[in-house]
Amino acid sequence: MISFVYKILLKIMGVQYGKRFRLKGVPVIYNKKGASVRIGDNCTIKSSFLSNLVGLYARTIILTRIPGASIEIGDNVGISGATIYARSRISIGDHTNIGGNVKILDNDFHPINAEERIRLLQNVRGGETGDLIPAKEIYIGQNCFLGCNSIILKGTVLGNNCVVGAGAVVCGRFEDDCVIAGNPARIIRKL
Repeated sequence: MISFVYKILLKIMGVQYGKRFRLKGVPVIYNKKGASVRIGDNCTIKSSFLSNLVGLYARTIILTRIPGASIEIGDNVGISGATIYARSRISIGDHTNIGGNVKILDNDFHPINAEERIRLLQNVRGGETGDLIPAKEIYIGQNCFLGCNSIILKGTVLGNNCVVGAGAVVCGRFEDDCVIAGNPARIIRKL
């Protein structure tokens, strides 16, 4: 019953989802006005503690932060207690599995430079953040697997069939058919 009501709320927020969309637990899905979230067919989002026994730290969060941001999740995707947070664009290919507690973040949340952080705080109080927060699109190919507790940072491009090791911190471009691990992540094996 909760799943049915929640799906109605998603429709009201403009979240598009396909056939056989399954929720295990209650995720946090927020679509900013003027942004878009599209979830394909046959997707499963796990958000309860017992839905993935790797141990989820929190519910799944899927969020577009500003107008114009977009999140596109392909068909047959599984997500477990992950955070997908877009200020620009995040695209996740078909048949991808996102392990427990993964973070996919297309922005820095704040500037690195101290003066810019101060300026951002002043602008936030005034109601505007403008382009002060760096953001860059993320593309995750088809049939990828993102291991638990990995972090996918802004500007990352993962080719098809990539495997990201548990706890990896990923930034950069990675070709098809490789295993990526470490901090910073690097290719450790070709498939």
